[in-house]
Amino acid sequence: RRCKRIVILNFCTLVLMDLWEQIDYRSLQCCNAKVSKSASNVLKQGYRNVDDLLVESDTDEQLLFNIPFNQKVRLQSISFKAPEDESAPKTIKLYINKPSFGFSDIDSSQCVQEIILTPELLKGEQIPLKPVKFNNVDSLSIFVQDNQGDEETTKVSCIIIHGMAKAGMNVAEIKKVDPNEGATFV
Repeated sequence: RRCKRIVILNFCTLVLMDLWEQIDYRSLQCCNAKVSKSASNVLKQGYRNVDDLLVESDTDEQLLFNIPFNQKVRLQSISFKAPEDESAPKTIKLYINKPSFGFSDIDSSQCVQEIILTPELLKGEQIPLKPVKFNNVDSLSIFVQDNQGDEETTKVSCIIIHGMAKAGMNVAEIKKVDPNEGATFV
């Protein structure tokens, strides 16, 4: 008589969330913003839905957001909203784990992902990120290279970063399990 062993596996579901609560707002920076400290307006829930609270570039069309997180995160997607005019961002370059990233670092650094925003994507559409590249992120730098219509300034009204905090995912705590433990014999 033969016994078949059925192994029951527990799968955990990844819950993706808006990571606005994982952002370290005290260390948040936006280079070339017309109003300093305005970056939190486009990231914080509640503020980012107010049309007048936006980030506008100052001396040219470029913006550079340096977004540090309170803990390591896994990023899944990003969304942008902007005024429906030529000042909306067009070319976005994403860099990770460079907390003091500046405009002088852009030419010497390889971006992790480049996104060309269309007017449709600027309505809050989730843009998928490369899963392998955004798996272990301490900080995210978003470089806005240009805008939709060669305007002097660029305006962003909302950025939503989706993913999950990596707290509770401690690989060191994974234990080897006895293959007979938890098995059901039929």
